[in-house]
Amino acid sequence: MNKIPSRFEKDQEKEIYNLWEKKGYFNPDKLPESLARKKTYTVMLPPPNITGSLHMGHALNATCQDIVVRYKRMKGFKTLWVPGIDHAGIATQNVVEKELLKQGKKRQDLGRDEFIKQIWEWKEKYGEIILDQLKILGASCDWSRTTFTLDPSYQEAVKNAFKAYLKKGLIYQGERIINWCPRCQTALSDIELEYKEEKNFLWYINYPLVKPEGKTKFITVATTRPETMLGDTAVAVNPKDKRYQKLVGKKIILPLVGRKIPVIADKRVDINFGTGAVKITPAHDPLDFEIAKTHKLKAIKVINEEAKIIKPTPYKGLDIQTARAKIEADLKKEKILAKKEAYSHNVAFCYRCGTKIEPLLSKQWFVKMKPLAKKASQVVEKGEIEFIPKRYKKVYLDWMKNIKDWCISRQIWWGHKIPLKGEDDVLDTWFSSALWSFAALGWTGNPKKDAKNKDLKNFYPTSSLFTAKDIIYLWVARMIFSGLFFKKKIPFSQVYIHSTILNPEGKRMSKSLGTGINPLELWEKFGADGVRFGLAIKAGWRQEIRFKEEDYTAGRNFATKIWNATRFIILNLQKSKVLSYKEIKQLKLSPSQKQALKEFKTTLKSVEKNIESFRFDLALKSAYTFFWHYFCDKVIEENKEAFKNKNKTTSLFLVFLLVNSLKMLHPFMPFVTEAAFLALKKKTYIKPDNELIVQPWPQIN
Repeated sequence: MNKIPSRFEKDQEKEIYNLWEKKGYFNPDKLPESLARKKTYTVMLPPPNITGSLHMGHALNATCQDIVVRYKRMKGFKTLWVPGIDHAGIATQNVVEKELLKQGKKRQDLGRDEFIKQIWEWKEKYGEIILDQLKILGASCDWSRTTFTLDPSYQEAVKNAFKAYLKKGLIYQGERIINWCPRCQTALSDIELEYKEEKNFLWYINYPLVKPEGKTKFITVATTRPETMLGDTAVAVNPKDKRYQKLVGKKIILPLVGRKIPVIADKRVDINFGTGAVKITPAHDPLDFEIAKTHKLKAIKVINEEAKIIKPTPYKGLDIQTARAKIEADLKKEKILAKKEAYSHNVAFCYRCGTKIEPLLSKQWFVKMKPLAKKASQVVEKGEIEFIPKRYKKVYLDWMKNIKDWCISRQIWWGHKIPLKGEDDVLDTWFSSALWSFAALGWTGNPKKDAKNKDLKNFYPTSSLFTAKDIIYLWVARMIFSGLFFKKKIPFSQVYIHSTILNPEGKRMSKSLGTGINPLELWEKFGADGVRFGLAIKAGWRQEIRFKEEDYTAGRNFATKIWNATRFIILNLQKSKVLSYKEIKQLKLSPSQKQALKEFKTTLKSVEKNIESFRFDLALKSAYTFFWHYFCDKVIEENKEAFKNKNKTTSLFLVFLLVNSLKMLHPFMPFVTEAAFLALKKKTYIKPDNELIVQPWPQIN
């Protein structure tokens, strides 16, 4: 009787993973040629931030990717899964600045070069933690190709991409309203903001007419930001608003300042907001800026980058809240504050530090988006790139239709410096991430170098992208237009948007709020296969899924079931062959055995179909139901006596079903299936003589 452990312990997982790495099975160049590997299947890991540690979203994303990668590898594809990490400009700089604050220092105390040196030291120490954590879950990435978005070759790619856009007239520098974070001291793009409902007020202020129009002595303007009135250059009304038609073209006096400003008509004014008359502050509001351009109005900046008033004199140096209170008091004193009423509206906050955003007029670098978005929309409309689930296609196209120019300059120190003389700003992190699908394969933008790059030739375009709905705009869209512009090809043909995992109460997980769940703690309790099962059994097309610990318990129990079924067969098995499906069918099988083969064939087709369509939940349920409730509960029980009595046909039949079931289950639960397979190999002759990870997918024809 062969010795085989009574239980499969998670301690064995590391040994198995090390074996896979040692054999080079994650590297497509080292895969055994036991299968005809003519087609390629390429996946790029969404590069996590170097500031990050594994959370449930990462775990779900990696599990879904690994299921498909392992399945394709067994299907005979030359599979490549490229891992990497993102330098994450603002996030990383914030983390290191916080460390400095503990020492009572600011980055300015160190100077740019020394501060960046400290970030590199921090990166070397903590930068790849999340990749090591993904290995624990069994991610079969080709770690020899790990890419960092500040690697020398990647820096060359970003530099050449910027210059190529600039040469084509798609990058320009201009003064426009941008989103400014007073805490991070940098510009942000529109899609780097988080909006929260804020309870505030509407202030109704009487702006006196220079010359009263009959009984009309003033226009009452409603605003949520009285402090910006210091920079008003007009009051605007809708041309269709009959209440104000006679006043258009008249002059009014700006309260507290005394400057004369015009009343203008513009169709972009919302008749239903407040009184229908709005103040125009071009330097501090995006819509006001656009209206001002049309009417050739001056832009007067009254709030600086530290969110303080810079003029006029009575309020100079005050922060916004203090200035607002003083302005309100002065308006009351002048008896021109008509009323103040409660009002709730959405307010923008920095997605990194949570500080309220200040819209400011600023000179920045921008990418012209309309020409790029047009082609990036066409490939999706034509079906060249498929969104899964399909509902996200409309989300993508709607955003592309209303796209604005992209502010790409950032006033921080960590990142890709804008490659022009005299520039100290760095590029938006997403500018470099947009090149990921080809720059992570070694593209540099240097034609001579790139012509010699085998990875670009063999693995681009990539196959599928796995990502979250939150970054369809931030990343997916930008990769699509970047791939089309620089490589003249789509970067991938499928975009799978995985679900968001909510906590047991149905709320978004948050470490800061204490509502997050650590996947590594789940691993300690349930093992990697148990965690993968718990994630995959809910991974379908739903937008949100709720965490339930019983899913992970079920996964651990299933791993035990797989091991116990394998152990039972090994302990009662003499040396045996593993026959092909054709050979098994030639045996004198009983009716129930023939039925079992039919059930397996049906299950296998279901698993294949559902993996291919990214319905991992349905694929795993089919495999789980067959193995536990059909193979274990029915087939083994019905054949137990004959098997123990060494009936050769029964032995061959059970071994065939077990081996092929392990293959079918491997993409979902790679560790226990590999351990079971290796234990079974000691009593069976299996061709080819390789580990389960590179065994051919079951051939049932």
